[in-house]
Amino acid sequence: MRLNSYVAGLAAAIVATLTAGAAAAQATIEGLTIKGAPVQGGMGLQPAIGEVAEDLHFLDGLLLVIITAISLFVLALIVVVVVRFNRRVNPNPARFTHNQPLEVAWTVIPIIILVFIGAFSLPVLFKQLEIPEGDVTIKVTGYQWYWGYDYVDDGFGFASFMLQRDQLEEHGYSQDEFLLATDTAMVIPTGQNIVVQVTGADVIHSWFLPAFGVKQDGIPGRLAEKWFNVPEGEEGIYFGQCTELCGKDHAYMPITVKAVTQDEYEQWLESAQEAYAGVPRSFDVASND
Repeated sequence: MRLNSYVAGLAAAIVATLTAGAAAAQATIEGLTIKGAPVQGGMGLQPAIGEVAEDLHFLDGLLLVIITAISLFVLALIVVVVVRFNRRVNPNPARFTHNQPLEVAWTVIPIIILVFIGAFSLPVLFKQLEIPEGDVTIKVTGYQWYWGYDYVDDGFGFASFMLQRDQLEEHGYSQDEFLLATDTAMVIPTGQNIVVQVTGADVIHSWFLPAFGVKQDGIPGRLAEKWFNVPEGEEGIYFGQCTELCGKDHAYMPITVKAVTQDEYEQWLESAQEAYAGVPRSFDVASND
């Protein structure tokens, strides 16, 4: 009994220490506004942040124009057929079975449309898949049901859990951010290439940040990469979600990313390394003189 009480007390002390350290590290970032979040009743995409997201938005708009034109054209054909070739107007229909020019047209025109789409979509795909040298590399691991973030170059990591309603104000959020905000956030500097290495610890998860145009499945046993760059001047808080059905609490593992200036990131990194027992950025070696 005493042993169990001692273990429980030790575990509680460790959790309290880690929680306090995490709060201290996150407290070094203040004054950020929410920039990437869903809007009640909204129907469009979140504003694009970075060149990857901007390219995706352009491609989305281009495809919308193309499919709208095709849909209107097909609708017009249906109307023409209904009006001109119904039984009352055309009681004696033609009985031919082939029309070579028409058959060539409905084969060649779709090919031209697909080639046109490919000419714009493939460069966007290649930009996503050609991972640049990362200024900051973060390993993102999906768990049932929370996210873990490991700053691989700095030797520390932490877990990120969804905040409950009674915890939001304590962490600087409003009730509008329920189901979006987490107790700790992935912190990144603006103006730098961020490489995320995504995996899953148990089942398949998916790390999705709409504002950055990043969505990557986290598959157990595999390490996949995506990248993004938040331009300077776009500092703020961005929200995402797991978008791969991963179990009963799939809806309760949101993503919070805080984009800050390089100076603020350096300050946060120092406090985070102390809070999460990371590798020191620098240290002085005492001389023997």
